[in-house]
Amino acid sequence: MPGIVVKPRSRIFHGHDWVYASEIQKTFGNPDPGSVISLKDFKDRPLGTAIYNPQSQIVARRISRRKQQLDAEFFQRRLERARDLRQSMNFAEPVYRLVWSEADGMPGVIVDRYGDHFVIQTLTLAMDQRKDLLVDALVELFQPKAVIERNDSPVRKAEGLPIQSSLLYGQCDGAFEIETNGIKQSVDLLEGQKTGIYLDQLDSYASVAAISKDKHVLDCFCNQGGFALHAAKAGAASVLAIDISEPAVEATQRNAQLNGLDVSARAANVFDFLKEEEAEGKNQYDLIVLDPPSFTRNRKSVKDAMRGYKEIHLRALKLLKRDGILSTYCCSHHVSEKEFFQMICSASVDAKRTLRLLDRHSQRKDHPVIATIPETEYLKGFTFQVVGSF
Repeated sequence: MPGIVVKPRSRIFHGHDWVYASEIQKTFGNPDPGSVISLKDFKDRPLGTAIYNPQSQIVARRISRRKQQLDAEFFQRRLERARDLRQSMNFAEPVYRLVWSEADGMPGVIVDRYGDHFVIQTLTLAMDQRKDLLVDALVELFQPKAVIERNDSPVRKAEGLPIQSSLLYGQCDGAFEIETNGIKQSVDLLEGQKTGIYLDQLDSYASVAAISKDKHVLDCFCNQGGFALHAAKAGAASVLAIDISEPAVEATQRNAQLNGLDVSARAANVFDFLKEEEAEGKNQYDLIVLDPPSFTRNRKSVKDAMRGYKEIHLRALKLLKRDGILSTYCCSHHVSEKEFFQMICSASVDAKRTLRLLDRHSQRKDHPVIATIPETEYLKGFTFQVVGSF
């Protein structure tokens, strides 16, 4: 089998499964892009099997510590393991992330389940070349109504892959209803945002709902209204949801009507909205949620991203009533939990607000974290309460 020899002190010797171009000592056997290769260390000892793409900065991604073929049996076996893990989590509804890339031993593969509809992303060349095997395995194990690919992530460009979305199996007649945490939502897996809803935030939605009763709530970067809907159902006095995307605002309004909930939704730039609210001297909110999209795609832009994060936190803190609550989230793995926490502390100092930490948040357990692969953990969040003057 063709393969590569990995340089000493590369990250794979510390438990990671990636090999960057800069970590390759030599290539042997002339492997083809998308092929399965062997990994060896600098003393010619085997390190396992990987998928290969010389066009990517991450040239090799290990799929096994042993010799492994990327065949139908591979996909069947890995999907069975992923299914069994999620079943052990005892979710109330069959709505969850079934496959989370390296965390489930399938680098670059994401599979989200919405009942009998499945959405896949194949973000690495080798997996994309074999997505028919992935679909066949899904059909065999779950007998789905539909399997849809949402391969519209910009991550694919780094692998030299085209952007595309399509129905791969079965029938999907547009939007349909799902229910999570007692909230009904309409999802359009072919045309909607991302792969449906933010499955990683379902636990956080419930946490915010638990503290929303009788509060005036502002949900910033609301997407399809996850936080807003849960707050309204929990008995919030008022809920205002803001997002720059008109389709997201329309989806929030539709979902509110679907559940018979009173939610106001407005299309606006959150930065501008918070600035205008501050200029008007308003501090009318008991609870503000900040759940922005990632402000950075790499470590080089983290400094600029932190300025953006700090600005929205500074302005949000100034809009909170005394004893008000801020629940805030960051979905970029390039920003560490420590950096995010320190930024919030800095914003609180500038806002002249003392904060009491109430809760910490992470991605739902259907997005498992591998201890030695930090990229599998990306979502972090905190809930704080403004402390009145002592």
